[in-house]
Amino acid sequence: MAGSMRSSMRGGRGRRAMSDINVVPYIDVMLVLLVIFMVTAPLVTPAVVDLPTVGGTAAAQQTPPVIVNVRADGTMSVRYKDEGGAAQELPMTQSDLTAFLQQRQQASPDQPVVIAGDKAVRYEKVMNVMSELKTQGIKRVGLLVKSQ
Repeated sequence: MAGSMRSSMRGGRGRRAMSDINVVPYIDVMLVLLVIFMVTAPLVTPAVVDLPTVGGTAAAQQTPPVIVNVRADGTMSVRYKDEGGAAQELPMTQSDLTAFLQQRQQASPDQPVVIAGDKAVRYEKVMNVMSELKTQGIKRVGLLVKSQ
């Protein structure tokens, strides 16, 4: 009788199924994975691409640089290659150098200029030559050094 009373109390309805999903644990896992990826992403180095070599390619044409030699006694000379490929070396003063390089830059604006200063030359002298070249508008100016 007690069993029948219990079932009549409920009205004959059975246990109702829950149709909601608890997503809180999934959100927690997603946030933990997000933090892990954010921490490890800067540590991953990008892959280095090993490019194949081809035997029949031609080297890129590059104009040979004009080399300005600054010697220990303060004299300067310019070494360059003419159109025929022959190397020329001319002694120059600062004003001659300016005129010569302006003429060379009009002929080929991408030609680099390299300053080869003797190690006994004062740093100021080499920097004055470099500053003068930059004020002339020469874009590619460098210093020549000897490898050890």
